Amino acid sequence: MTHALTVAERGRYTTSPNPRVGCVLVRDGAIVGEGFHARAGEPHAEVHALRAAGEQARGATAYVTLEPCSHVGRTPACAPQLVEAGVVRVVTAMSDPNPQVAGRGHAILREAGVEVVEAIAPAAARTLNPGFVSRMERGRPWVTVKVAQSLDGRSALASGESQWITGEAARRDVQFLRARQCAVLSGIDTVLTDSARLNVRLAADDLGIEGEVRQPVRVVLDSGLRLPPFAAIFDAAGPIWIYTRDATDGVHHEALLRREATLIEAPAAPRLGLDLDFILADLARREINEVLVEAGAKLAGAFVAAGLCDELVVYQAPMLLGHQARPALALPEPAALADVRRWTLVDETRLADDLRLTLRPVR
Repeated sequence: MTHALTVAERGRYTTSPNPRVGCVLVRDGAIVGEGFHARAGEPHAEVHALRAAGEQARGATAYVTLEPCSHVGRTPACAPQLVEAGVVRVVTAMSDPNPQVAGRGHAILREAGVEVVEAIAPAAARTLNPGFVSRMERGRPWVTVKVAQSLDGRSALASGESQWITGEAARRDVQFLRARQCAVLSGIDTVLTDSARLNVRLAADDLGIEGEVRQPVRVVLDSGLRLPPFAAIFDAAGPIWIYTRDATDGVHHEALLRREATLIEAPAAPRLGLDLDFILADLARREINEVLVEAGAKLAGAFVAAGLCDELVVYQAPMLLGHQARPALALPEPAALADVRRWTLVDETRLADDLRLTLRPVR
């Protein structure tokens, strides 16, 4: 199963909106076939493994990182194909949280006389697909907030100058972080001030994948619809979704539509202008599993303050910008230390002179 989880990781940059899944077929103590799900609409991991094994799949055990699917979507169901191939035992890391499956895949296998061992590595399997699990169980994507800051927690000088706080290695690492996401989200002020494009600027060889690089959806929160149709974000490939208070027809709306932007009306909310809960729920309905928030201190801080940040990725540079510099996160001050939200460090990686810290809130 550990090997199957490693095989599944090969789809980390391509599989969205489907979950990352790996399958390993074992017969007489030897691996006879393995595979991973690469892209939505293409064969699932079990099918690739069965094709690799051929006749050796008969009598084999299948180790699958997620319960085999039981429904016909863009591809045929996997559970019946395992039965047809003569697999006699199926071991899964976790049950599928998708209501369309949710135990039905295991049931099909058992009814056909296949031995089933369920959920032997649920924690590892959930870590592999935090966004898919979040979308199915919570009705919203997994949200990662990314900030680049100095040692004293500042993201820009008082003048707004911020390029570049972190070094080249850290900035390149951000590209890999973006490539894993279904969507990259920012606010209108950041998009305009930084001429942000929010796209992945890596080649397929950099990511170790075949075919075209999958660009995440660029999501812009623009309550007053100020984004001009000639903004830099339109110079990069990939879909652009704009959440705004008013998505009705108009000259400016039509100009954005001609740039192939999607306009989505969202309810208003105090301070930020748009309801973040609504936006996350709507992104989930649009099959967005994982969202990377790359925004200014106000919007990034709002996700954190509202408890909507599942993971905080901090790129920390060895410099001090001073107390008048702009903060990385704009957060309300707690009334007492006992009220402070605690975070746990799950990863620390050095990138040349910078550090990448990955933290998750203590629940």
